[in-house]
Amino acid sequence: MNEAKEEVPLLKANEDGADLRTRSKTMSRKEMARDLRRRRLSGQTDPEEDELLKTIESERPKTRADCMNGPRPCLFVSCKHNLYLDVNPETGSIKLNFPDKEIWELQYTCALDVAEKGGITLEEVGEIMNLTRERIRQVETRGLAKLREATEAEPPVSARKAL
Repeated sequence: MNEAKEEVPLLKANEDGADLRTRSKTMSRKEMARDLRRRRLSGQTDPEEDELLKTIESERPKTRADCMNGPRPCLFVSCKHNLYLDVNPETGSIKLNFPDKEIWELQYTCALDVAEKGGITLEEVGEIMNLTRERIRQVETRGLAKLREATEAEPPVSARKAL
């Protein structure tokens, strides 16, 4: 019953057929907590890991100005702008966007760095985010619709000045 799960490659490959991307992998908060409890109960807490976590927390950038000229790749994967993983705020589950790569293998690790780069194609964004060009287009369309709704709901500038 405990069979190892295989990574399922996406259907898309490069022109030469090499370097298939793999799908993102999501780990639930329960799964991570269960693993942590197992390690603690068996006495597998790592003092090196605890020390590393304290060091990382003390060195973590607090603002964009703190991290703008910081080392790249950015190793602070818990930052909301880091592209390596996503955390669902409602469930606490973690989605690894690049399960087949280590963070230092990524060309870009910060969404803010990509935004500062300026306009890029959907294909380039898809490559950075490990998504297809079509999925990027869908996300872009949904985001623009939300922005339109938000701006339509705001009172006009002249009405705001009167308040």
